[in-house]
Amino acid sequence: RLAYGWNNEDWSACGDYLHACLQRTLDTRGPILECGSGLSTLLLGMIAQRIGGFVWSLEHHGQWAERVAGEIERFGIRSVRLCVSPLKDYGEYTWYDPPLATMPDGFAGVVCDGPPGETKGGRYGMMPVMRSRLKPGAWVLLDDADRENERAIAARWANESGASCEIHRADRPYVALTMPAA
Repeated sequence: RLAYGWNNEDWSACGDYLHACLQRTLDTRGPILECGSGLSTLLLGMIAQRIGGFVWSLEHHGQWAERVAGEIERFGIRSVRLCVSPLKDYGEYTWYDPPLATMPDGFAGVVCDGPPGETKGGRYGMMPVMRSRLKPGAWVLLDDADRENERAIAARWANESGASCEIHRADRPYVALTMPAA
């Protein structure tokens, strides 16, 4: 397992979820948003570089971002922009404070494995903060659907955005959402 070499097995995307993220990225034309960085950032970036895509990755932990940035540089991955984005209190939830002024208007996909689940509101903030920047038909993959809170967030996203929502019962369950076509 790649996660063992990364030395953060408890936090790394793995198994069926990681495979789904990589396959979706391979099949996608347009920028990908990644919420939380790590091994997945490197793999998504390598695929994006091969197909002419680009990954924007949000990370709130400065030291972790430095480690990931070092690996991005070491492997010569030029298709990732790693953004150190502190967590911001939006009232009902806490989520990243992304550099919206420099980000693309039309993300084709989202890999959502951050911020940590114990953050106020969990990962809910992705949809209200980034929804206007998701292309019609964009996909969202949400990790950790073995946790009740993640399933509730996915259901809320689907209800508020009109996205279709499917739980994949894999080695570690995850949720796949598809935004309305238009």
